[in-house]
Amino acid sequence: MTKKSRPSDARGSSRSVSKKDYRADLRVLQIELVKLQRHFIRCGDKILVLIEGRDAAGKDGVIKRIVQHLSPRETRVVALGRPSDRDRSAWYFQRFVLHLPVAQEFVLFNRSWYNRAGVERVMGFCSDTEYAEFMETVLDFEHMLTRSGVKLFKYYLDISRGEQKKRLKDRRENLLKQWKVSPIDGQALERWDAYSLARNEMLSRTHNPITPWTVLRADDKRLTRLNLIRDLLSRLDYGEKNESVLLTDPDVVFPYHEAYVHNGLIAP
Repeated sequence: MTKKSRPSDARGSSRSVSKKDYRADLRVLQIELVKLQRHFIRCGDKILVLIEGRDAAGKDGVIKRIVQHLSPRETRVVALGRPSDRDRSAWYFQRFVLHLPVAQEFVLFNRSWYNRAGVERVMGFCSDTEYAEFMETVLDFEHMLTRSGVKLFKYYLDISRGEQKKRLKDRRENLLKQWKVSPIDGQALERWDAYSLARNEMLSRTHNPITPWTVLRADDKRLTRLNLIRDLLSRLDYGEKNESVLLTDPDVVFPYHEAYVHNGLIAP
């Protein structure tokens, strides 16, 4: 496993990476992902990655780079829409269970059951009782998955308020990105503080040794993508691993700790 040092105590811009170096580094990491896929197909592993974060945090972009050269037969991206009336009457986790990985599969959730602790909580789409029930049972659900052999990884992409504002503006003005625009976007900045409080409670109450949260400072898309892929690969076993390309930047990606909410490493 790649050794990671402690992140610095102040939120600042990490060294960026040129487009040329980014493309070169990404290609090397995507080769490692192909090696990983060969391994989990051969060994029958079940890999599940949850990608969470505010609107415009870069979830689509990092997932696209992860799956770009992987076999679509064994790789699935799950991005569930608004729950139906039937879904709302069912056990909350029921519609997610249908999409969990089986042997030889790699599944990425673009938002997950943690939507209840974020968007649903802030926007009032769930009741206080439903929220409390979720927070009390989510770790039992996750631990049950890990006991069944699922390798579960939880990532939170954290962006600053200024960066979110810039990206949401780009969505509205870029004709190729307007499919991403939703009514919720209009509330993202207005309810920034409410989303921060919901994020902080979610991370503090659901971070644990078995299914911990890993946080990425996601203002720089290139660094976010490279460091998330490196971190994920460093935590999985597979043949012919090139450890030298998996060194992460501790100022970009780090295990959640409550102190980072207070020292500004996680955006206020």
